[in-house]
Amino acid sequence: MKRGAALIALATVAAVTVAGCSSSKKPSSSPSVPAGTGAVAATSAPAPTTAPAKAVTITVSHGYTDIEETALTDLVKQWNTENPNSQVKLQFNGGNDYALQKITTGFQAGNYPDVSYQYGSSAAQLAVQPKLVDLTQKVQDPSFGWDDFYPSERDSATVDGKVIGIPALVDNLALVYNKKLFADKGVALPTDQWSWDDFRKAAAQLTDSATKTFGWAYVNDGSEDTVWRYLAMLWQAGGDLLTPDNSAPAFDSAAGLAALQQLQDMAVTDKSVYLDTGNDNYLNLFNSGKIAMMWTGPWDLSSINSDVDYGVTLLPGYNGDHQTISGPDLYMVFDHSSDRVNAAIAFVQWLTSPEVDLQFCIQTGDLPLRSSVTQLPDYQTFLQKYPGDQVFVDNLNNVKKVRPNVESYGEISAAVGTMVQSVLLGKAQPQAALDDASKQVSSILAGG
Repeated sequence: MKRGAALIALATVAAVTVAGCSSSKKPSSSPSVPAGTGAVAATSAPAPTTAPAKAVTITVSHGYTDIEETALTDLVKQWNTENPNSQVKLQFNGGNDYALQKITTGFQAGNYPDVSYQYGSSAAQLAVQPKLVDLTQKVQDPSFGWDDFYPSERDSATVDGKVIGIPALVDNLALVYNKKLFADKGVALPTDQWSWDDFRKAAAQLTDSATKTFGWAYVNDGSEDTVWRYLAMLWQAGGDLLTPDNSAPAFDSAAGLAALQQLQDMAVTDKSVYLDTGNDNYLNLFNSGKIAMMWTGPWDLSSINSDVDYGVTLLPGYNGDHQTISGPDLYMVFDHSSDRVNAAIAFVQWLTSPEVDLQFCIQTGDLPLRSSVTQLPDYQTFLQKYPGDQVFVDNLNNVKKVRPNVESYGEISAAVGTMVQSVLLGKAQPQAALDDASKQVSSILAGG
């Protein structure tokens, strides 16, 4: 789901705290392993996957609210009815933005859940926790259907070649637009073939300073919301955040410059971008007809007013590359005993199975975790209920990369967020901002 500023702030704090709770074998402070890697101190999951013969109760910590909380509660009731010897107790963690902080505190107090919902960007920090269960052997079982999960989900769940979590949620960014504003200005609707130039031109045409209407909105609070929109552009232009071994920054490149230049051209030169301060006001302005386009995910569709005629298409591309970015979240299992680990794995496997996942999707509008869900008969019920989600589901195939699983990602994100923010505000030139951020990230990766 949508990543707020709290995520990065907590990730930065918890990176130190979790490492302090780990075994004496601490990971290198200067990562030198491929994307999706990092030090792992997880225990191996026992081979059995069926519910235990004797009664066991496990705790599942989550931050769901509203319809998602209701859907999860319904499914837990179903599981508990069907599995009297393996009961699940839900525990609210205060909100998913606080999940990492909550479980870190729990480790220190010796009070932690059997299963915890965590953002994928927290994987590397939690990988050093000795109580984390290594699920690699389990997911290799053909009955688990690991390859049925989308590649970005599997990559986010993998650290140092080991699977440390099971996908819990997947999303991505696409272009959502107000059809009426396009019609009023006589601008052709976006297509899945749009280039960055097409996008810039349309945004300028849709901007009207007299009515305070903007062509596009960009979340510019310097948080991960700021960063991951930039990363999609960086990847489209052929760049990357870090080098393949995660040992050095790679975004100070022609691709990084092209992405920042596009942002400067639109926000500073054209003045066609509404810069949201992180309070989500962009959605209110979209609903009131003051913003024509936004790069957002499926989480915002339910908040678009029923009287707004909107469309969804792929992100505009660079030289035909329409890559997007995904933010998979994970269910992570922690060891209390072999019986509880087996019960936890059995429950998560059931919860993320195609048929059960589709129940959750139909109730919530969340995207399917597995590609096979789209082949189930009731998938059409999902599309009829949430027609805007079709593009987001298809767009999962445009996710080619994931953010690097390194413990220092929170600090890296903060540096890149400040870089993007300074350019959008007209306080820095793209190349100078790149140079400064690159130096900061080099220092972070060196343990400085």
